[in-house]
Amino acid sequence: MTDLTRIAAALVASGKGILAADETVSTLTKRFDALQIASTETSRRDYRELMLTTPGVAEFISGAILHDETIRQKSAAGEPIVSICERNAIVPGIKVDAGAKPLAGRAPELVTEGLDGLRDRLAEYRRLGARFAKWRGVFKVSEALPSVGCVAANASALARYAALCQEQDLVPIVEPEVLMDGPHPIERCEEVTSNVLRAVFEALYDQGVRPEGMLLKPNMVVSGDDCPRQADVGEVAVATLRCLRRHARAAVPGVVFLSGGQKDVLATKHLDAINRAGGPKPWKLSFSYGRALQDAALATWRGQQRNVNAAQRAFYHRARCNSLATLGTYNDAVEASHTGEPAPGVSATWRDD
Repeated sequence: MTDLTRIAAALVASGKGILAADETVSTLTKRFDALQIASTETSRRDYRELMLTTPGVAEFISGAILHDETIRQKSAAGEPIVSICERNAIVPGIKVDAGAKPLAGRAPELVTEGLDGLRDRLAEYRRLGARFAKWRGVFKVSEALPSVGCVAANASALARYAALCQEQDLVPIVEPEVLMDGPHPIERCEEVTSNVLRAVFEALYDQGVRPEGMLLKPNMVVSGDDCPRQADVGEVAVATLRCLRRHARAAVPGVVFLSGGQKDVLATKHLDAINRAGGPKPWKLSFSYGRALQDAALATWRGQQRNVNAAQRAFYHRARCNSLATLGTYNDAVEASHTGEPAPGVSATWRDD
């Protein structure tokens, strides 16, 4: 456990969070298509490489969740992507679930699959250089959903995955995501998130998962995206912290929130408000964002080598803003600054166009 606790603590080091760059080929292709970027193994590699090699970004990014395709790739210069991560002081991680599939007899609910053969896959990823892993369970919200069966099935899968990770000396990131799709109010989101977290931590206990060697990646407690009344930033912070204090084990070293479809700036404001709020916080409260870290960089890059520097500046800015949010020191002036320059003391040269 010593190594697991050390890595878990490093992933939530002060002012740092995790880049979720583990989109499947089909998901990333959809994002590329929207910007008329050709999706190839090389273009996907180039896109992820530009983020991982952004000068000075390791001050804000502690780890990167990679896709199976990426962890096996080499850079344009022939260096393994894992080596690039390590050289830039970014801990490499890996997405290991096989995606959410229809839960038998309970449409439209979903259960995440991928437990078959997972022990051997984890051992291989450990040999390839991964030091942590991620598994996502998703929960749709309505007046009746999620069902007890859906919550139980996904909680069990998350716990079995986490136990296998710790057996293979990988830190598990446990990601139960209550989706923000729908018209439900924040109160319903809090109710469902509470039920899900309670079930997940009971399952983790039953499977012998040691909380000090894992991280939790939950949704924030927010209004459904179609809800007529959107809860403000302060309400989100209060509800999210209340839910975590009631249901998340204090021994877990860190909570790395997912953005869950929030716009990038709003996700940063929510994280900042959560860290500014009073009361006990036994965990580090940080981020593990995908699109909320990447969208500006992707829109700037557009698959063009001449745009790499500008895209890296956009990524650096977004990472810096979220870093400050983990400290509760983000503000509108920081957001507006967007100088894109490395922090003082960072020796870095932007890659040539």
